[in-house]
Amino acid sequence: MATKSTVLKAELTISDMNRHHYETYQLTVAQHPSETDERTMVRIVAFALHASERLSFTKGISTEDEPDIWDKDLTDHITTWIDLGQPDEKRIRKACGRADEVFIYTYQPRNAGPWWIKHGADLARFDKLNVIAIDTVSSTTLGDLCDRNMALQCSIQEDGVYLSSESKEVELKLTVVKGGER
Repeated sequence: MATKSTVLKAELTISDMNRHHYETYQLTVAQHPSETDERTMVRIVAFALHASERLSFTKGISTEDEPDIWDKDLTDHITTWIDLGQPDEKRIRKACGRADEVFIYTYQPRNAGPWWIKHGADLARFDKLNVIAIDTVSSTTLGDLCDRNMALQCSIQEDGVYLSSESKEVELKLTVVKGGER
């Protein structure tokens, strides 16, 4: 019998000084059995970076035809496609063909650097593609914030993201590898 996803609830309060977006979201996040706490929290950070009323989590890691997060307009057209990690070139090409803009958030520096060195020249041709590296600056990791019920505060200013719960705080640095600002 297959292991089911763990359902996480998060109240996410966002103060995004870059976009002047201040809102609280009630999120339900399905954590796939093979998904780490860190990756789940990176999905929440990516949501915070693009938060809007139409932005939503998809079926996620187990679905090849959907990103981790997307924003669709009223005609069901994908305006923003957001993936995590180091997807292959075929997936990125498909995303760029289906969406107005594509964001890849890398979060494992040991893997992301070599991935970009290997594929960066090939990926440079995709005008819609934005690649952003997320690096943890503090000693607390994103995975340490993961819980079944979370109350999170997220402050975004310039290239810094501060995500905190009642007892822990993580500071993240965003580095644009390819493309423009989010």
